[in-house]
Amino acid sequence: MSSSALDNEPQRTTQSPDHPAPHHPNMALAARIALLVLLTAELMDILDQSVVLTALPAIQESTGAGPAALQWLTTGYSLPVAIGLITGGRLGDLYGRRRLLLIGTVVFTTASLLCGLAAGPGVLIGARAFQGVGVALMIPQVLATLHVTFEGQNRSKAFGLYGAVLSVANVLGPVMGGLLTEADLFGLSWRPIFLVNVLVGLAVILLGRKFIPESTEKMADRPDLTGMALSALAIVLIIFPLTEGHLHHWPMWCFGLLAAGLLTLGVFLRHQQRKQNNAPLVPLSLFQGRQFPGGMAAQLMHGLLCGLFFMTWALYLQRGLGMSPFHAALAFVLLSLGELAGATIAAKSAGRFARRLPQTGALITIAAMAGYGLQIAAGRADLTLLGMTAPVVLIGFGLGMVSGPLADMSLAKVPHDNAGAASGLFNTAMHLGIALGTALTALVFFATTDGSPDAALNRGAFLTVLWWVASLLALMWALMFCLPKRPSSQTG
Repeated sequence: MSSSALDNEPQRTTQSPDHPAPHHPNMALAARIALLVLLTAELMDILDQSVVLTALPAIQESTGAGPAALQWLTTGYSLPVAIGLITGGRLGDLYGRRRLLLIGTVVFTTASLLCGLAAGPGVLIGARAFQGVGVALMIPQVLATLHVTFEGQNRSKAFGLYGAVLSVANVLGPVMGGLLTEADLFGLSWRPIFLVNVLVGLAVILLGRKFIPESTEKMADRPDLTGMALSALAIVLIIFPLTEGHLHHWPMWCFGLLAAGLLTLGVFLRHQQRKQNNAPLVPLSLFQGRQFPGGMAAQLMHGLLCGLFFMTWALYLQRGLGMSPFHAALAFVLLSLGELAGATIAAKSAGRFARRLPQTGALITIAAMAGYGLQIAAGRADLTLLGMTAPVVLIGFGLGMVSGPLADMSLAKVPHDNAGAASGLFNTAMHLGIALGTALTALVFFATTDGSPDAALNRGAFLTVLWWVASLLALMWALMFCLPKRPSSQTG
């Protein structure tokens, strides 16, 4: 971040009388430190979603975990996150966003220590679920605090940097997990991938308490406990079968749970309609107009294509091209470099191009996916890392132009009082999309390969995935027409 990126930033918040904004002689410096702390909290969440993947063989060897336990190391983390994001966001509105962020960080840091000390798979899975609870409290406060603390061009720059962190962390998680596990620091094998969070978490707690301004809803009321229970139940009933269904060949109970989840969602929405004048969990006024619902739908498509692409790409690189895990990790690094470049441009543009910027990113990604698909279709069984560099970097570049501006414009007109609820919904859309994308891999990829290591089968299946991803990108591009056509002052 440039030294002038957040100069003269006004600390605009809706203050709780019990938690006044911190007072600093250099407010620009305080704003930059607050932004760094918020982005670090987001980084911890995104990295921990995927850092465990490359460490799974070492975890299995040292703990004796079976295949089902290994899957629950990821599901046990993501399910509490998806369940609690909406509730966590609304609790931040009511009781203080800084307070909830710090509580969530304490929970996450404690859980990370338990993960690093776990001797068996049961304790490790439980600690991963505990991490997910911390994230559900912590992460909605990041977008909400960015939204209410920064204004105008500074807010667009902050969201651009948020997009950069999101983009890079998505692909660096597996790389970091592999490097830390292979380094075997102090003979701890995989454990440093969790223990490193302890030091980072403590820094977030100490600096966050000092530099992040507190903000709450002006007219706080008691939380909507019925709404929280209904939303959590609906999300469990929808996400659990989507996560587990392909492993069990889609038995009838999966479809029964999905139907029950949709019914519960309907009951939840009806309950929210009755609660609109009494601090509802989800203020339905957020869905007036098209900017927030359109952006949220685009975010759902973003999560869906990520859930479908990244898992199948890792399998294609190793099974379809015979790459080692190390060389596959280098491919992810190339993608992350492209994402960082795209996100940097988005941050420097600072909202000047409105929806044209993320839409251009989507079009660049579609073109790069098409070029990559043509390489694969040409029968390039010997395609090297160097040979695929151009399309891979361009895919990352396009995706990097999307995340920050999409979040910024989707939340731009959200009232500050509802920032936490909107942030929780926006993040839930991403997690639900990833679950849908993971489920879609069963139909698009695994239905062809059936788990076979055959290189030709894996290349053909991944080629199909690319056309699906390009179609999802096109739909996301269309949904972004709901976002503002012209730059605005974004004064909230």
